[in-house]
Amino acid sequence: MVVYLDEDDLVAAATAFLGHPPAVRDFGLLSSALARPAASMYGVEAYPALDEKAAALLLSVTKNHALIDGNKRLGWVAVRLFYALNGVRLVMPQDTAYALVVGVAAGEIDDVETVARRLAEHVVRRES
Repeated sequence: MVVYLDEDDLVAAATAFLGHPPAVRDFGLLSSALARPAASMYGVEAYPALDEKAAALLLSVTKNHALIDGNKRLGWVAVRLFYALNGVRLVMPQDTAYALVVGVAAGEIDDVETVARRLAEHVVRRES
């Protein structure tokens, strides 16, 4: 069973990461971004694989601009936390992570499949 983030999870993680609570511009946008990985229609998941869910989360949190400042950082924190809650460790070099997140924010990388593939190259899954 997949564990999804909620607003409280993400605000707490952002506070720990930033050292202060994030300045949220729009909680509706934040909620929408957090809901995307769990999206389904007629019982069919839009993002069935965990890496696709993580990618949808990164894209939405980064691009929805729910915060006044720090959306890219919040997107990265969200993905790391999402993976951790689901027993997966993301081990990505800092420069690779930076390029991915900046590429997403700039619109150069804008599809779930590409982001999911890049994330999947750097995950360590827990033994079942």
